Amino acid sequence: MRVLGEVLGLVRDLALPPRCPGCGEIVGAAHRFCADCWSSLHFLGPPWCAGCNVPFSHDRGPDVRCARCLADPPRHAGVRAAVAYGDVARTLALRLKYARRTAYAETAARLMLRHLPAEASLLIPVPLHRGRLWRRGYNQAALIADHLSALSGVPEIRDALQRHRATAPLRGHSARARRLAVRAAFRVGSDAIAGHHVVLVDDVYTSGATTDACTAVLLRAGAASVTILTWTRVIGDETAD
Repeated sequence: MRVLGEVLGLVRDLALPPRCPGCGEIVGAAHRFCADCWSSLHFLGPPWCAGCNVPFSHDRGPDVRCARCLADPPRHAGVRAAVAYGDVARTLALRLKYARRTAYAETAARLMLRHLPAEASLLIPVPLHRGRLWRRGYNQAALIADHLSALSGVPEIRDALQRHRATAPLRGHSARARRLAVRAAFRVGSDAIAGHHVVLVDDVYTSGATTDACTAVLLRAGAASVTILTWTRVIGDETAD
């Protein structure tokens, strides 16, 4: 299924001109946005919280943490995202996830690459349950991790994490409900994690319930650290689909 999807994607790319991932306008090369969509993207980076990487409005110093991290320090080593969640970022994520625009995984990875930690030694995608993987045909997080690995040279283990328990979609649930839904849903499927500085790859970061559950499992398996790296991140009152 994965190979067939990649072949069909290659044929489509050869037959059709490259288009902006945000609006569909013809652009000069693959993985580029048109001027309007590019200018509307909110790129994330410092100054940000030293604990969770939520952006600050001004520089507060290199080791300053937000109020949430001070009250409840996260177990992960940060949540890094290429862009804030918005119309264009949402469109790319939805087309990648549901419309089989698998080439957009590379588009996302290219913009995520700048946030890959220098100490990263292993990439692990957030897994799908086998039932959802069978219905969709691919895991968008794994496709992004494939391209990040190719671009950076950092190795990837696709099956290092397994989602052995199916969970209902989390959209619209409270933070507590999300945490309960994914509790005990993941397990380690590889013994090659111990001592690694793991980068957990996903497409969208919303409440952190899924990645927190993954982080806990990876740390129990001996990971030295877990940094979360995503295409887009919900900031403030935005809601993700």
